[in-house]
Amino acid sequence: QVPLKPGRSLMDWIRLTKSGKDLTGLKGRLIEVTEDELAKHNKKEDCWICIRGFVYNVTPYMEYHPGGEDELMKAAGTDGTDLFDQVHRWVNYESMLKECLVGRMAVKPIAAPKGEGCCIYSVFLQQIPGDETILYMKTFTIKYILVCPKKVYIVFSVLYFFFYSYDWFQTDNLITIVIYTKQKDMNAELVIVDCQDKRLRGEIIVGDHSYLVEVDLDHAVQEDMAVNIAEKVGKIEIILKKKDNVHWKMLGQPLESHNTFIKRTDRGLFYRKCKLVSKTEVTHDTKLLCLMLPKSTHLHVPTGQHVYLKKNIAGTEVVKPYTPVLPFLPLDFKEAFSHDGAHIYLMIKIYSCGLFTQALDHLQIGHYISVSNPEGNFKKSELQTLEDLFLLAAGTGFTPMVKLLSFALTEVSCLRTVKLIFFNKTEDDILWRNQLEQLALKDERFEVQFILSQPTKDWVGKQGKISSSLLSEFVKRSRKDSKVLICICGPTPFTEQGVQYLKDLGYSQEEIHAFTA
Repeated sequence: QVPLKPGRSLMDWIRLTKSGKDLTGLKGRLIEVTEDELAKHNKKEDCWICIRGFVYNVTPYMEYHPGGEDELMKAAGTDGTDLFDQVHRWVNYESMLKECLVGRMAVKPIAAPKGEGCCIYSVFLQQIPGDETILYMKTFTIKYILVCPKKVYIVFSVLYFFFYSYDWFQTDNLITIVIYTKQKDMNAELVIVDCQDKRLRGEIIVGDHSYLVEVDLDHAVQEDMAVNIAEKVGKIEIILKKKDNVHWKMLGQPLESHNTFIKRTDRGLFYRKCKLVSKTEVTHDTKLLCLMLPKSTHLHVPTGQHVYLKKNIAGTEVVKPYTPVLPFLPLDFKEAFSHDGAHIYLMIKIYSCGLFTQALDHLQIGHYISVSNPEGNFKKSELQTLEDLFLLAAGTGFTPMVKLLSFALTEVSCLRTVKLIFFNKTEDDILWRNQLEQLALKDERFEVQFILSQPTKDWVGKQGKISSSLLSEFVKRSRKDSKVLICICGPTPFTEQGVQYLKDLGYSQEEIHAFTA
C-alpha cells in the first residue's frame, strides 16, 4: 500500500461515486469497446481497464487506489483480469467501480474452418502433487483462430472433468449425501459445507482445485447438520435432518456450479453470515473478535490461511482479509490444541481513520457479518521435516504466526528451534506479550525477541526496524545444513524489504514464505 493524499480515503471515494458526477466521461452511455479502442486509453489522465469482459474508466480512481497509481497503470489499456486476480481477487470491483463502467468488450465471432470438429475429447492420467494418480476427461473447445501467412493456429479453451461421484439416500427423518473422492488423507480442513435455507453447498478441496456439490433441496431441512469424514478412504457423509417427515422424490434441483471440478480461484468467494459473540481488548487499539459459524456450516480454517470479511458500508460492499487466530496461545504442546470448529477468532487492529475497522469496532454483540471460505497458498507440509522455524512479524502480521506456532510445536517432531522476531512501535503495541513470554519459559524450543522502533527510555530490549544486520543477528541455522523455513508477515514495505534482506543473507526462495492477501 502507498500513503494516500488527504481526502482520498475509501469513504471519500464512496462519497464521490454517490455525488452524481460523471466518472466515465460518457454522460451515462454504455458502449461496446474494441481492443483497439481500449488500447488508446493507456495514460494516467485517460486510463481504461478491462476486468472479466467489462471495461472501466479508472482515471478518477487513480488517487484513491490504496496500491498506488503505478499498480493500476500496469493494466492500462489492456485486459487486467489476470493481474487483478493475482493481487486482490477478493475486492468487489463491481461495487467499487460501478459508476466507472464504460461498457462491455466487443466480441468478434469467428467460424471454425469447414470440416473441422468443434470438440476433441481425450482421456488421460494426470498426477496431482501429493495425491494418487486420478483419471480425467479433458475437453478441448475451439476458442478462437489466428490466421497467419501459411499457418493456421487454433487456440483451445480447456475444461477438466474430475471423476468424483456422489449419492444420497433417506430415512423417515434423515437425508444423507455421500461424496466419494478416493482421496487419501482427507480431513476436516478440506471439506466445507453450508446449508442456507434450502441451498446445500459442499466443496471438497483438492490442491488448488475443488469439487462442488450444490443443489436447491427438494424440501426444507433443520439447522442442525453433521459431517462425517472417513479420512483413509476419502468418503464424506453430509447428514441433514428433515423438517417434515415426508418422502423426497429427489435430492433437489442442481445449481449452475453443481458437480464441477475447477480451479478454486475460478469459483469466486462464497460467504456465510456469522454472529459476533464476544469482543475482547488485546491492546489499546487491537481487539479479539469471536464469530460463531451457523449451525448448518462445517468449516475449519487451515493453518496459514485467511478469510475475507464483507460488510455493506454506505451502500458499497467493502471486503478485507484477516487471518484467524486461536482464542489464546496454548502453553502445553504435548497434544494438538482442541478447537470446537464452531467459532472463528480474529485479532483486528482498529484504525481511527479506517472505514472498515471502525465499522467492525461498532458491530454489536449478536449482530452478523459475512465471512468467506478460507484462501491462501501456505501448506502445512512445508513444516513436516523442519529443524528451524523463524517467524518475522510486524504488528498484526503476528496473526498467521499464532496457528503456525501452535502447529509446529505440537506436530513437527524434528523441530529444534522456533524463533519469533516481533517488530512493533512501542511496548503497548505488543500483542499477547505475556503469553509469548510464558511460552518461551515453558518450551525450550521457543524463543521470542521483541524489537521496538519507538521505545521509551526505559526499554532495555532491542530497538530499530527490520534490517539486514538485525536479521543476520537473529536468523541463524541451528546447524550448518539444517532445514529451515522463514515466514514473514506485516505491512507490504516490511515484507518486501525483509524478503530481500533474507535473500541477500543467502536464504533461498524455497526457504522463505511471505504471507500476503
